[in-house]
Amino acid sequence: MTRLNEREIIDLFVTYFKDPLLNKVKGDDLVIVPLKYNMSKKINKTTRTNLVLKCDMLVQSTDVPEIMKPWQIARKSMTACVSDFAAKGIRPYACLISIGIPKRYSKNDIIGLANGFSQASKEYKVRILGGDTNESKELIIDCNMVGITSREDNKIPRRNGARAGDFIVTSGKFGYSSSGLKIILSNLNAEKKFKSRSLSSVINPKPQVEFGFHLAKYFSSSIDSSDGLSSSLYEIALQSNNVNLLIDEIPTPKELCNFANSNSISIEDLLFFGGEEYEIVATVPRANYKKMIKKAKKHKIKIYKIGKVLTGTGNVYYSKEGVQKLVKNNGFMHFTR
Repeated sequence: MTRLNEREIIDLFVTYFKDPLLNKVKGDDLVIVPLKYNMSKKINKTTRTNLVLKCDMLVQSTDVPEIMKPWQIARKSMTACVSDFAAKGIRPYACLISIGIPKRYSKNDIIGLANGFSQASKEYKVRILGGDTNESKELIIDCNMVGITSREDNKIPRRNGARAGDFIVTSGKFGYSSSGLKIILSNLNAEKKFKSRSLSSVINPKPQVEFGFHLAKYFSSSIDSSDGLSSSLYEIALQSNNVNLLIDEIPTPKELCNFANSNSISIEDLLFFGGEEYEIVATVPRANYKKMIKKAKKHKIKIYKIGKVLTGTGNVYYSKEGVQKLVKNNGFMHFTR
């Protein structure tokens, strides 16, 4: 039997589910379910509300470096879900958490998990209202979040809305998490400050959620970069109609060049093919750009403009020193390694 990757498995399952809502949400991070209800029996007024759903599974053997403590693992499992909500500008309200716990986990380990969930709940203002527990061979956490929004369905940015002429923006710098993973897995050398920041980005990520919550209404498309910058850009390029993405400037830590050179690693590999940065990547129509900048200044949010959308066939290019080259679609995907 041919081995399928993560996306192919999802597409296969979808062919067996006949719900028409799947046509809208296929290939995106959140499920948006339109609801209607009467505000009052005394008045004939109907409010349109969208129920927003998301689940995200963390598996210890594929998603958790050995240096992470139980509380960090628990927090990160919720962070991944919140990041996807933020990319669409929707604040999650509550969640259910199911946990598969190995026999080897002590009471202190489980207390650590509880502390991590509690910290994330307070940090992101998401109520934990229940879930399920079971025994498993390794730690598995499945976080199921729900949000509610009165924004119209067509006002919520998806991955397929980029249009030629849009600007491409992001919420933060790239290279820390990919460097942190290489430091952990290959014991590479790094300057003290850069090493600390890189490791922290892996074990205790801090997504710029307010970037999405305040600015998403200006986006034509959006995604978070948890699977790597190149993968995120290609998701937008391939799902949108007749576009290419041209990247001409990536926000880069100053120390990244030294780290890459001292360890004989390509800087572009660290920037494009990392993952788990949890930065928001979005396209913004030119007509919305000044409005977005004004809103960002009001809330003290930093915006990095990294490129523009061109007419094309679903490719991503990187322009450096006047030379353009095709970027590989090489992000993280389960079942491919």
